[in-house]
Amino acid sequence: MEDVKARFASLRKGSRTLAATTGAQRADRLRDMLAAVLANKQRFYDAAHTEMKACDLDVAAQLVMVKSEVDFVAKRVTKWMKPRRVRNSAATMGKKCYILHEPKGVVLNLSTWNAPIAIALVPAIAAISAGNAFALKPSELAPHSARVLKEVLDAAMPADEFAVFEGGPEVAQELLAQPFNHIYYTGGQRVGRVVMKAAAENFAAVTLEMGGKNPAIVDASAAIDNAARKIAWGRVANAGQVCVAPDYVLAHESVYERFVVSLVAAMAAMYNADGAGFDKSPELMRIINDQHFQRVSRLLQDALAKGAKFATGGQTRAADRFVAPTVITDVSEDMLVMQEEIFAPVLPVIPFRDKAEAIEMIERRTKPLALYIYAKDRATIDYFLAHTSAGSTVVNHNLIQSGTNPRLPFGGVNHSGIGRVGGETGFMEMSNPRSVVEQPLGLLDLTFNLPPYSKTYRKLIEKAIQG
Repeated sequence: MEDVKARFASLRKGSRTLAATTGAQRADRLRDMLAAVLANKQRFYDAAHTEMKACDLDVAAQLVMVKSEVDFVAKRVTKWMKPRRVRNSAATMGKKCYILHEPKGVVLNLSTWNAPIAIALVPAIAAISAGNAFALKPSELAPHSARVLKEVLDAAMPADEFAVFEGGPEVAQELLAQPFNHIYYTGGQRVGRVVMKAAAENFAAVTLEMGGKNPAIVDASAAIDNAARKIAWGRVANAGQVCVAPDYVLAHESVYERFVVSLVAAMAAMYNADGAGFDKSPELMRIINDQHFQRVSRLLQDALAKGAKFATGGQTRAADRFVAPTVITDVSEDMLVMQEEIFAPVLPVIPFRDKAEAIEMIERRTKPLALYIYAKDRATIDYFLAHTSAGSTVVNHNLIQSGTNPRLPFGGVNHSGIGRVGGETGFMEMSNPRSVVEQPLGLLDLTFNLPPYSKTYRKLIEKAIQG
């Protein structure tokens, strides 16, 4: 705990130096960080395989996200840092008005385990580009990845600019007790509330990414086989442990049965192509730990006990935390799979009669991090966009909005998140937009609006408030 306080003090001191860095210097820091991470990619591959039986390409996808973000930001950060002139109002006529984006100071990232590299470093890229010192607390649920992150980043980054803290909840609590200027958190809503309360003690700004129940709507006009294959991948990728994964499907009653059949076939084609069994697939990852495995098993048992059927899957194995890709039908609202974020390769599919009923089903839950629409009909697409709210939406695909385009801000709405990150949006999120007005001296330095108020000034004010 004393190390936390000492390292924070060092970061705070280093933040003063960072505030004066140029865009080129910040870009160099980002490129140094990226080079160190890529040089150790095999260590990250090995760590993720040990933790979740991830294949190399799963981890490489995170590295691609980090690299594309660094490349984009490093090229543009100098431009973003320039003072931004704004037009004068009547009250500021003759004055110089502009906005300076200054660093907030010291940023804390309480990262999570399901994409430990990307979720650790994308916020770091935003913070560094804005000139902040950065503290990273990787999740203890992915200890091998956390160890590699610490060793690689401690060696690559100056100690008074970037610190990595390993440990469990007690370390996170001690970090939250420090007067950070901004806190970035990825995880569940329960801990999100804890983070917000801790941030309030020091009036720290927060960015929260908390997921939720992400719906996928399959309209009668959808390309059914195409939708089924994409949704199967979106749900089973990373063993379903993705914050933007589709969490349940609302399929129009006219295509419901055909969609379920196609979804089952798509899961088999991708994760059991040779017929040896889902558990033999090299692309099917495992649930992160025993506690989460038991939670998923409880969801499956609860669904069966309340009348659900498994169109495919349902098999589990505690020894290696295996959960088969599972499609659940005959779903009711009282089932836990419709009340909790599933975070596993398990997908409930529910029929709906019309668009209004689909909206009603979605509104029974809090606003999602992501929402997916599968349809060919333009009016239907526009209807669902206009009558729903989500952090992001993809039409006729899923997952492709997260970490793939630095020009798209990423984040949630209310329960699914607060704030945004990515590209220039991330730079803004980690900056304080400081308004500056410069009053020139001389002929333009008018003081007729100061007491005692003249008749001329009174007339000007009266004229200004007239309709």
